[in-house]
Amino acid sequence: MFGLPHESILSIVQAVGYPGLFAAVFLESGVFFGFFLPGSSMLFTAGLLAVTGVFNVWLLVPLLSIAAILGDSAGYWFGSRVGVSLFFRKDSRFFKHSHLERAKDFYDRHGMQAVFLARFVPIVRTFAPIIAGIVQMRYRAFLAYNIAGGVVWASALTFGGYFLGRHLPGIERYFTPIVLVIIIASMLPLFWELRKPKSDSDPR
Repeated sequence: MFGLPHESILSIVQAVGYPGLFAAVFLESGVFFGFFLPGSSMLFTAGLLAVTGVFNVWLLVPLLSIAAILGDSAGYWFGSRVGVSLFFRKDSRFFKHSHLERAKDFYDRHGMQAVFLARFVPIVRTFAPIIAGIVQMRYRAFLAYNIAGGVVWASALTFGGYFLGRHLPGIERYFTPIVLVIIIASMLPLFWELRKPKSDSDPR
């Protein structure tokens, strides 16, 4: 999806509709091979399209929030059952060991709050719930952070696109640079984490 003209991006999101958006958000939120999906830009695009009536924003936000929450829960379940074996798995086309290590380091830094904070960090948001399952984080605490993160993330990006689409006429002409800004902004926390020295202590 990256590098496509804005008309193509808009057309793809419009074509996949509610089911495709639900599936994409679900996969990126906790299924390890879904890390490559551009969740944040898809949410913003869907919000923008809601202005033209392609989507109903009041249906879109709860639907995508549920997809994000269920995706995280699936990731937690997977991590608690078979996730440990991922640390011994070789890299493949759909799995990079470095992504798992990055999420583990992120979790070690932030403890249980990592489940919420990871929502806003690409790649990390896919693997953080898996890590939470591997380390046997209490499910009640996990679910609370999961719900909060899923609702805030889905609402902020979707309503952000909807708000700009309503109040800035002709914004579609600047769609590509806006999406690039979103992608860059979403990557900044990841770059910040990579620059910070690793801590020997576990804040959990």
